[in-house]
Amino acid sequence: MEASFWHQKWERGEVGFHENEINPFLIKHFKALSPPKGGRIFLPLCGKTRDIGWFLANGYRVAGAELSKLAINELFTELGITPEISTDGKLTRYRAENLNILAGNFFDISAESLGPISAIYDRAALVALPASMRKQYSSHLMHITDAAPQLLITYEYNQSQMGGPPFSVNEDEVKQLYAVAYRLESAESKIIAGGLKGKVPSTETAWLLHKIKQ
Repeated sequence: MEASFWHQKWERGEVGFHENEINPFLIKHFKALSPPKGGRIFLPLCGKTRDIGWFLANGYRVAGAELSKLAINELFTELGITPEISTDGKLTRYRAENLNILAGNFFDISAESLGPISAIYDRAALVALPASMRKQYSSHLMHITDAAPQLLITYEYNQSQMGGPPFSVNEDEVKQLYAVAYRLESAESKIIAGGLKGKVPSTETAWLLHKIKQ
């Protein structure tokens, strides 16, 4: 999937994937990861999610990664914050108190540029990527975060009935991608009322990924 696909989505305002409310799975299950007070939470492919405001309001620090500078600018505007902007290699860094967003290609992010991470919240990153990219994504995510504990949200539906994103990612694939480093726990699943995008029956699942102690 080309970067231009996402740039065009934001430029056209085609952001149906952007939720106007805090994700209920986040509120209900994130603390089961036992993140430390003031911990630094990483949100890959974060867009302008309102979930960032929830983390900040609950005393966490946030690190994010996002391809679209338009999305990042809208995020800071909606938060009422003016960021400091600097260049970090191929990336652009947007920094404010307790908030640090890297703009650019996710695969250009290194562990050094990201910094230490206490936990990961993936609501819309893995499911935004086609199957051909998900292995590369998950491997890189584990590498740059030292496999920090993770709350992962997935959808499962008949992919032949609707194209993604969000794509269908079933339990077997989650295990294939992450069982090498994590103990996986299905925290909750629910049927999406009216179907995903109002088109296809779908189940939404919250996964808790606990790092396996070596």
